[in-house]
Amino acid sequence: MNYHQAFAEELAAHLEGILDVHEIASLLEEPKYSTHGDLAFPCFTLAKKLKKAPQQIAKELSGKIAVPFLEKTMAEGPYVNGFLNKEIVSKQVMERINKEQKNYGSLSLGNGKTITLDFSSPNIAKPFSMGHLRSTVIGNALANISEKCGYKAVRINHLGDWGTQFGKLITAYRHWGAEEKVRENPIKELFHLYVTFHEEAEKHPHLEDEARSWFKQLESGNKEASQLWKWFREESLKEFAKIYELLDITFDSYDGEAFYNDKMDAIVQELEDKELLTLSEGAEVVDLADANMPPCLIKKKDGATLYATRDLAAAIYRSKTYHFEKSFYIVGQEQRLHFEQLFLVLQKMGYDWAAELKHVPFGFILKDGKKMSTRKGKVVLLEDVIKEAIDLAYKNIEAKNPALENKEDVAKMVGVGAIIFHDVKNERQNNIEFNLETMLKFEGSTGLYVQYTHARACSILRKASSENSLPDTGLTDSHSWEIVKTLMDFPKLIEKSFHQAEPSVIAKYVLKLSQEFNKYYSHVKVLADDTEQSSRLALVKSVTIVLEEGLRLLGIKAPEKL
Repeated sequence: MNYHQAFAEELAAHLEGILDVHEIASLLEEPKYSTHGDLAFPCFTLAKKLKKAPQQIAKELSGKIAVPFLEKTMAEGPYVNGFLNKEIVSKQVMERINKEQKNYGSLSLGNGKTITLDFSSPNIAKPFSMGHLRSTVIGNALANISEKCGYKAVRINHLGDWGTQFGKLITAYRHWGAEEKVRENPIKELFHLYVTFHEEAEKHPHLEDEARSWFKQLESGNKEASQLWKWFREESLKEFAKIYELLDITFDSYDGEAFYNDKMDAIVQELEDKELLTLSEGAEVVDLADANMPPCLIKKKDGATLYATRDLAAAIYRSKTYHFEKSFYIVGQEQRLHFEQLFLVLQKMGYDWAAELKHVPFGFILKDGKKMSTRKGKVVLLEDVIKEAIDLAYKNIEAKNPALENKEDVAKMVGVGAIIFHDVKNERQNNIEFNLETMLKFEGSTGLYVQYTHARACSILRKASSENSLPDTGLTDSHSWEIVKTLMDFPKLIEKSFHQAEPSVIAKYVLKLSQEFNKYYSHVKVLADDTEQSSRLALVKSVTIVLEEGLRLLGIKAPEKL
């Protein structure tokens, strides 16, 4: 039962059309102090309509309400406060979770419609650095949360496999590259060549012109340029696959920038036909002055296309292919203007679905307070960090529980979980300082703390003599009640997380649930042989179900033993 909704319906029945259920539900609050109850309705809105003081209305209204799920209602100043019946509600919540299992918290917001999510999108021929982590794990979590809300999620990896950087890389390879070196260690060598190009171009500016020329030849189908590009792309994808396998992240599409090469002429023609293109210093642009934005560049004066051209083609292609209801772009906050322009141009082109496009920005991963720079070689490789995290987790397991089964698998769950959780526990628009020690701390607000809590709860269930997970009675003690109230919050926080495109809502939730459970464990003897044992075990089982599902939504596994 949705007690929030049920309380609103009961209030509406006594207000006889003065406010409808939806209006009342939107006004309901949670009292600041638990001594004031579990639900609160402010009567200020009614004062003018009923021509009475809010305090008087609260007093009269509280005396009329009598429903089984409420222990009592009372007026607290201008509020009608409802106290949930602990025994009835705790039993219903535990029964629901244990019956629904991993489906608990699932919503029908999406109603089976499609949402596309554009995330990760690393650049070909560059190492997969820590800088790519945020888009990858935030995007994956949002895809999982979207599915939990009833959408069909299409995960798109819009690879950076086109652009002027390939002119630079081809130039660097022709000047300083060696085939055997690239074949021996593709990404490391290609990255070295990319960094070398920028170092040399500072001393020899003509290299920039040469790079532009090579990219133009690549766009024109030059055989040598095309072969090098294809080789660089294939080798990069092999390396990226290792990272995605470690993170256990999959995609439905790897169509990158190059996929849209043959689709852009039609976009430029459409813009022209709709009289949206104008010339500006030789370049073709869409004027956005009416929205106080700079013009959106569609074609440079040399005829080369830009990101905007590709992203217009990509959005239109995705709409035709997937018929999406919503489309999220999980891309850094520095691209905010680009997406504002993109969405506005699509609206000007007459595409109504452009209103459902959403840029989901996020902050930087910083090193020593500064943004990591691929050009200058100041990167920390994600694969190295993941492997180091797994190694450290394995050493900890060896030291604390050497007899643990499947130590390698558990170490991977813990190491990868630590890295993902360190990212998603932070609100996405905040910058995160890269610090391996902090990321891999196995205490405090970490992924391991949540995983350990889940494993501890699983351990209690293994020790129990009964396998029955349904409660015989409700629980009324204060420690149980705090857990029950937290468990009740899970569905609404999933909805909040989706609407705000904010995985940290779920991360903070599983931390809170873990904290409440550990308090409970230190105060209550769960396995005590009495009439409430089955109900306490049902509560513990409920915690394992919700923690495992909460972690899954974030892209983290929950081992049963640690």
